[in-house]
Amino acid sequence: MYKNGYLKAAGLAAMLALAACGTVPQQGAPSATVPKPGGVAKAPARAEPGVPVLPAAGSGRGGYYQDDGPGDNPPPNLAEVPDAEVRNDPLLPRANRPYVVFGKTYTPLTDDQPYVQRGIGSWYGKKFHGQRTSSGELYDMYKMTAAHPTLPIPSYARLTNLATGTQVIVRINDRGPFHSNRAIDVSYTAALKLGLLGKGSHELQIERILPAEIDRMLAARAAGQPASTPLVLAPKPVTTASTGASAAAGSPEFAALVQGAGQGGSSSASANGTDKGGFYLQLGAFARAENAEAVRTRLARLIGNLGSLEVVQGGTVHRLFSGPFATRQAALQAAQALPVALALKPIVIQR
Repeated sequence: MYKNGYLKAAGLAAMLALAACGTVPQQGAPSATVPKPGGVAKAPARAEPGVPVLPAAGSGRGGYYQDDGPGDNPPPNLAEVPDAEVRNDPLLPRANRPYVVFGKTYTPLTDDQPYVQRGIGSWYGKKFHGQRTSSGELYDMYKMTAAHPTLPIPSYARLTNLATGTQVIVRINDRGPFHSNRAIDVSYTAALKLGLLGKGSHELQIERILPAEIDRMLAARAAGQPASTPLVLAPKPVTTASTGASAAAGSPEFAALVQGAGQGGSSSASANGTDKGGFYLQLGAFARAENAEAVRTRLARLIGNLGSLEVVQGGTVHRLFSGPFATRQAALQAAQALPVALALKPIVIQR
């Protein structure tokens, strides 16, 4: 975050170097001990189940920035906080002009072009809680928001933890981070829901939700339907026709291979794979190429509606993809049709 969306003096660069995002403390701005906007400071409470116990803010320990950290008394049930409620707000001219930080020019997006990025996501908290964001809103670490260098303000992004497939939707209302090894800073609550709090950061997929998709989500909400589909899907029950195939897939050998697969590691496709564009199901990530190939071969015999199956190496990880699918919904439908016996946990990836 930075005051009113602008960097007005070279001296601010030194402050930015210490910040999780671009915030510059304002004259008379709330200090690092400010409570939740509209709230009252309370004595530290016992940790809530499911929320990692983190080193205190400013302790210099933990996966977050050394001078930042968690609040003293977070509200209860943060894991149940819903995603940001999307809407098509007009862009703010003052927050979407090109700007320069550390000699680098950032040009925010102002049209409706798609945007997909993979990079390290981190979080920012108590140090900036209650300070003004680039949108003019006060930063609330307990809401579902994020800071990004170039996504429009305001806009919305679908964030996916590439290690687990967990997905959330956040409102982009701030600028930053301005660190070469970080792509986005999310709020404390978004970090909790994404599973970032304990480690402090993780590789994420960042996908802008375009106005046309927001219109569809709003129409679905008005009709009483889910606005979006969770990324990690429980496969549908096996039908009678697929029982034989599923039994073969459910052999101990196949189960051992699938259980050895994760979704983590680097997700960048190397020159060994082709980037055809579109939506894919990532069916697993394997340390050993032969394991990935064994699962690919077995699935190719058993399942006929997954499209092309390919193993793509990225660093030391071998990922198994199926696709491409023309739309996210088509990929989700294919994931839902996978037999339970396969024990797969597909995630939708846009390449």
